[in-house]
Amino acid sequence: MATVELRFSAQPEHVRTARLVAAAVARRAGVDEAVLDEVRLAVGEACSRAVGLHRTNNIAAPVRVALTEEEKSFSIEVGDEVPVLDSSAPGARSASAAVPGAVDLDADGEDDMGLAVISGLVDDLRVTGGPGGGVILMSWPTTSAVVMP
Repeated sequence: MATVELRFSAQPEHVRTARLVAAAVARRAGVDEAVLDEVRLAVGEACSRAVGLHRTNNIAAPVRVALTEEEKSFSIEVGDEVPVLDSSAPGARSASAAVPGAVDLDADGEDDMGLAVISGLVDDLRVTGGPGGGVILMSWPTTSAVVMP
């Protein structure tokens, strides 16, 4: 279960709030201070991408962000409601981006450029999609709690 869940309307001004919340929760979860800027940037890219997809496809549903603290890792899931269809259909959002680590650029190179940026910021990146929309899952290791003898 997520430590924190956010849902926000697909407006660019809400991306900043998602970045700030992600950094605060990551810090509390034990993500190394040196990595917090990468967390902020990755969340900003993922949320901006989701906002852009919603606006381009006239989707009124909110963008979803789930921040989850686990024993040795911290993960962030950013979900959109834009269906990933068969890439052979004219104008369809490519399904090949559902392959972990794959970056699939469309004709103008903009749709998944954010994924290329995110992949350089995140140790573990998974991108999935289907008829219900796409999900970007990012995770970082957390520092172990100091054990007192």
